Amino acid sequence: MATATTATTTTATVTRSTPFFFGGAASMVASITVHPLDLTKVRLQTMTGHEKPGMLKTMLSIVRNEGALRLYAGLSASILRQATYATVRLGVYEKLKHELLTKTEKPRVWQLLGCSVVAGALGGACGSPGDIVNVRMQNDGQLPLAQRRNYKNAIDGLVRICREEGVSTLFRGLGPNVSRAVLVTSAQCVSYDIFKDFLLRHSPMENGLPLHFTSSVLAGLAATTACSPADVVKTRIMSAKGESPSALSVMKQMYMKEGIRSFFKGWTPAFIRLGPQTIITFVVLEQLKSWYHSFNDRKTTPTATVTPAKI
Repeated sequence: MATATTATTTTATVTRSTPFFFGGAASMVASITVHPLDLTKVRLQTMTGHEKPGMLKTMLSIVRNEGALRLYAGLSASILRQATYATVRLGVYEKLKHELLTKTEKPRVWQLLGCSVVAGALGGACGSPGDIVNVRMQNDGQLPLAQRRNYKNAIDGLVRICREEGVSTLFRGLGPNVSRAVLVTSAQCVSYDIFKDFLLRHSPMENGLPLHFTSSVLAGLAATTACSPADVVKTRIMSAKGESPSALSVMKQMYMKEGIRSFFKGWTPAFIRLGPQTIITFVVLEQLKSWYHSFNDRKTTPTATVTPAKI
């Protein structure tokens, strides 16, 4: 099977083609693990005014007022989102990168960024319906009883949105959603590849769990910081009732009423969520790749024929 170099400046890491859905499967495992942190992030981002209760206080408030199980509100929508959004963005990025690596041993950073932009845009568009339902189900608990939507699950949410508000509502906030997907894919995937390559070249780490862990933590930090403004604006638009506001009007209102810091609301839970999610996603993805290649190698390696020794 053909091999190619994944690193931007080195031949230390080897890649082979893997199934398209591996990225989505890894992201779903991560999403289930960090869902309470994702819910807390959404709650913080949809709070208006200068109130800053903090991540821990918000989580305790949810448990006290709504019950511990509410920390997993919208889990089905979160899984649906990863099954669409993450599968497309990670799958397309890996496939495009693999195509690059069959043509050159040392793809440049700008080439990897090009792959991530295409992958992120497609993933953001495909994942928008699941994201709408996810945000609404997670935010439902802090709305007045009369305003709660009470979706039974992700499918019920999709059906009711189409019936009550029209199919176009499923793509509300598409611009910020695509922008965020491009940012997170670029900041997460490209930085992961760069950090991984750098550590392989300039540290005693070898290709394995410590390397994957360290690279993914650094990638999570980069992705959280880069994506926070677009993430907050996207969440505000998706959780709004009635006519969809424009991204520009939301940004203007946030800046005028809440200041520049409002664009980074929920940064701490976002990082605490995205850090573990990035770690779990890439570690699981790397493990899936390893198992897949080991399985294929066992199938393609011919069994040696043993000839009995003559006595």
